[in-house]
Amino acid sequence: MKKIAVIGSGSWGVALSIHLANMGHIVKIWSFLQEEADLINNEKKCKFLPEITIPENITCYTDFKETIQDTDVILHVTPSKFVRNILNQYKEYITNQSVVMCAKGFEKETLYTLDQIIEEEIPNKKYAVLSGPSHAEEVSKQIPTAMVVASKDEDLQEEICSIFMNEKMRIYTSSDVKGVELGGALKNIIAFCAGVASELGLGDNSFAALITRGLTEISRLGIKLGGKQETFYGLTGLGDLIVTCLSEHSRNRRAGKLIGSGKTVEETREIVGMTIESIDNIEVAYELSKIHKVDMPIVHTVYDVLYNGLNPKEAVNILMTRDKKSE
Repeated sequence: MKKIAVIGSGSWGVALSIHLANMGHIVKIWSFLQEEADLINNEKKCKFLPEITIPENITCYTDFKETIQDTDVILHVTPSKFVRNILNQYKEYITNQSVVMCAKGFEKETLYTLDQIIEEEIPNKKYAVLSGPSHAEEVSKQIPTAMVVASKDEDLQEEICSIFMNEKMRIYTSSDVKGVELGGALKNIIAFCAGVASELGLGDNSFAALITRGLTEISRLGIKLGGKQETFYGLTGLGDLIVTCLSEHSRNRRAGKLIGSGKTVEETREIVGMTIESIDNIEVAYELSKIHKVDMPIVHTVYDVLYNGLNPKEAVNILMTRDKKSE
């Protein structure tokens, strides 16, 4: 049994907390909002997972010190755009705990992956990255799920496996932190495109082409930035890409459907009501592809849809009529 701090009370933070609590661990969640903490503590409910009853061995706080003190591990589960700011608010309370980054995305201002933020802000602390095909709704219902934990520290890989693994969750280990980070961040962009394709009424052939060629773009950029090719064909690359592109649970896919129906970015954010990592990350992937001279036609086209007024139907035509290429 471990004592675990979870920084973030959104659907993914609460789902991970429920899984860990069901294994017998004591979990302390930090929430930005007192009303969310009260709902978790008093009614044992989470507004993002309304069907789930939260176990008794989960308590929610709005104070970082109270959340982190006397814990063994810290899970960071906030939207990527808030990672640095929130990490800066609680890093003074970290003692001997390792930090496990459970968010997926980039920091827009620096084009950093989230492991780079950790290394910059808490350079002497052990950390890992947890990623893979894992919708919060299903994890909270104990539907079997497989994920990957990546760390430069092999002992930490094994520790996180021991904390998380049971018959409902299988954890694989990796030393490719960069590849696992990038697979998790970039797949959201392709899932957004899948939502657009769905709204336009495109078929199975189109989805197969999008996922396959999307994976090619993800791996091109990922390898250029230091990831290993095999990582992008595993759970955190291909696996996460499949589940996010095809599932109605995916808020990134839902956002793409809304844009495909003619909604603006602002209207889409308001309707979804939660962070849409794909919209935040498309600009980053676009800039990184230009900086590193990586051919990413899907990313460039969807960027034009979001920020240059390109009609989604015309975007499909542009992609389908590109010059001949070998695979």
